[in-house]
Amino acid sequence: MNEKAAAERLRQALDDIGLHDTSGFTGSPTILVDGHDPFTDPSRPPGLACRIYRTPHGLSGVPEIDQLRQVLTAATTA
Repeated sequence: MNEKAAAERLRQALDDIGLHDTSGFTGSPTILVDGHDPFTDPSRPPGLACRIYRTPHGLSGVPEIDQLRQVLTAATTA
């Protein structure tokens, strides 16, 4: 009910203080690695909703374990 107003106000506040490129909430659960979302989908608009991940087996509410291993390995070797 209030999620739209909260999202609009957050976007306005971020824009007002010069954080135009800060992405919005992309759903729950969101997994961050070193403060970044390795599964972000730039074509998907931010929204207060359940998160959908693209996996080799189709859309899912969570990433596959192999996908998690890949992003964690990349983060530790970077």
